[in-house]
Amino acid sequence: MKRNLREFVKERRRILKFTQNDLAEKAGVGLRFIRELEQGKQTLRLDKVDQVLSLFGYRMGPVKAGYENE
Repeated sequence: MKRNLREFVKERRRILKFTQNDLAEKAGVGLRFIRELEQGKQTLRLDKVDQVLSLFGYRMGPVKAGYENE
């Protein structure tokens, strides 16, 4: 099952029982950034995405693009 970044962050946040505000504070980013990330905003600063992901023990990296028919 493929998940996108928005779904991944929201799921991890809920597992840890963090509010969006909790996550923003712990990751050192703004609440607005967390809201935009969870809403799937197309343009986000990758350094801030990495800050959030590092809280969950992850980081950004290249992923081979897949196609539905493959």
